[in-house]
Amino acid sequence: MNKIIRILFYIIGLLFLTLGISLAIKAGLGASAWDALAVGESKTFGFSVGNWIIINSSILLFINAFLQKKRPEWLAAITFILIGRFLDFWLTIESEHLFDANIVTRYVQLVLAILSMTIGIAIYLQAKFPLSPIDDLMISFNKRFGVSLGVAKTIGEVFALVLAFLLQGPIGIGTVLITFSIGPILQRIRAPIEKLFLKLSS
Repeated sequence: MNKIIRILFYIIGLLFLTLGISLAIKAGLGASAWDALAVGESKTFGFSVGNWIIINSSILLFINAFLQKKRPEWLAAITFILIGRFLDFWLTIESEHLFDANIVTRYVQLVLAILSMTIGIAIYLQAKFPLSPIDDLMISFNKRFGVSLGVAKTIGEVFALVLAFLLQGPIGIGTVLITFSIGPILQRIRAPIEKLFLKLSS
């Protein structure tokens, strides 16, 4: 039963996460750094946004292994492949019709995107599967260069932002809001979701 609950939380969490990513992209106010990079790569080189998520994560899988001097975390591939596939699914749905094109409803969509992403992260973390390579990059910098997790996270985000800017990815006020709001919201909602997970899996 515990294994079934873990898998359910894992899948449902990733669905919420990717729904939020797609809403942020379609709001047109800016996506998170790595998502903006994937959109920029898609526009520049072709392939879907989800496929670029998979390609970028595959590269980071080996970079992380090199930095941490260990074998690649192959199970993490399940996570980023599902994220890529789920994201492409949500992006094919005409969710633009849920909102008018005016600036107020675009901000409403962005807020819903942030909430969906944060809820998704809080849910899928309960499964305790290997981190996605993007998240693990922070750990890699921390272990290899001895910088704090905050500095390590910033290095990865700035690197992705620079590439996204060069490839004309969607960078804007939404990028800033997503970057600085998910952490505090996650702190508030993670505890009740963890309690629910423990209750269901006990």
